[in-house]
Amino acid sequence: MSREPNAQLIAVMDEANVSNKGLAKRMTDEATRRGLDHGTGTTHVSVKRWREGSGIKPQTAALMADVLSAKLERRITPGDLGFFDLTKSTAPEPIGYPGTVPDVLSMLDGLAQERADVPAPDQLIITDADLSSAVLSWMIARPDGIQADRPACQRVGLRDVRAIRDAAGTFMALDFKYGGGHGHKALRHYFRHEVLPLLNASYSEKVGTALYGAAAEVSQLLAWTAYDAGNHRLAHRYLTSTLRLSQVIDDRMFGARILGNLSHQANYLGNHAQAIQLARAAVEGAKGRATPRAMANYSAMEARALSNAGDRVAAGRAMNEAERHFERADTAEDPAWLNYFDAAELMGELCHCFRDLKMRREALEQAQRAVASTDPKYARTLGFCRMVLAQSQLLNGELEAAVTTASLAVDGGDSLQSTRFQRYVTDFQNEVSVHATNPAVTAFHDKVRDALARLDEDDE
Repeated sequence: MSREPNAQLIAVMDEANVSNKGLAKRMTDEATRRGLDHGTGTTHVSVKRWREGSGIKPQTAALMADVLSAKLERRITPGDLGFFDLTKSTAPEPIGYPGTVPDVLSMLDGLAQERADVPAPDQLIITDADLSSAVLSWMIARPDGIQADRPACQRVGLRDVRAIRDAAGTFMALDFKYGGGHGHKALRHYFRHEVLPLLNASYSEKVGTALYGAAAEVSQLLAWTAYDAGNHRLAHRYLTSTLRLSQVIDDRMFGARILGNLSHQANYLGNHAQAIQLARAAVEGAKGRATPRAMANYSAMEARALSNAGDRVAAGRAMNEAERHFERADTAEDPAWLNYFDAAELMGELCHCFRDLKMRREALEQAQRAVASTDPKYARTLGFCRMVLAQSQLLNGELEAAVTTASLAVDGGDSLQSTRFQRYVTDFQNEVSVHATNPAVTAFHDKVRDALARLDEDDE
């Protein structure tokens, strides 16, 4: 059976000026350095077959992408190399923004039956038109409103709502500490069997409004745990469904938060234009309806997207707006779900911006403050900030300090369960690969390999 040549892989290899033998050797060396099984047997014949259109294992494609990223000094994904078969389909993922309340509840029930820990590629294709349609629907929609006091077998009270919010708080604490989708299975079971049925029960308008708000918080957390586990398709569908859920009770502040989360995900996946659009929709959609602390969060998401896109002027404006909003953070009462966004969290967002903009001094200073200020109970956030500090130290030519900081982040251990944190580590490894013979760098690679091996042992 004849295959089409993989034009994308060929083009990237040509750009990197690397031969079949050269790429095979780089992959073999990198796999050996990381202590990986996949990639060590790569030969020029394997590369020739991939160029001719043969399939490839996801782990090997990821290794190849990392190697070419280091060679080209920019991020390359398996999708950039033409390995779209890893996504099972090259077609864009339809958003399917639910039109009615029964539609969104049905969609959430279906999502709650899906596992987050299934292998998924680091890629998600959403068309600009589909995304714009969903955002516009949220921006101009009228609230559905609560159907109060309808006949039902069960009556819901504020006590039930408090129980849901307490459960959400518990699962959020677990997510901040362990990441990697920890608790996702238990949370989706709770959501499907304990939360969703209550939305079809009987309640007063006050209770119903609070109930839908609590359900949206759980749904949003399911999205984040799927995101952190690396299942971007499932995370995206949860987020868009949660956006529609916020529309029922006209909760513009929470809906804007979901747009900010969608921006965060798009930015992570390299879809900068969409990330900017989503963050700006959050800012505009929440004006006059959100607290200063929330507005600071939305502006920070816009700054993150603009920084990753390399727009220093616009990013600086958004960062200044975030800081101005945060200066007034204590002038309004915030909902409990926003408690995590403190001064340290804002510093963490801004240090990412300065790092992406290659503003060496500012990146270093902001990252140092973020690390010093972050509460250790937010273990994953602290891990991210330490890795950004390490990258900032590297930007300033401080190799040994950077490796020491990155080692501290990896020593945190629990953060490595997060696929997002693992990518921070991999990116750092690629950045220090030019110093592969340095003893400190070698020791760091060994530390990462051992830490990942311990994680694997814990999963057995």
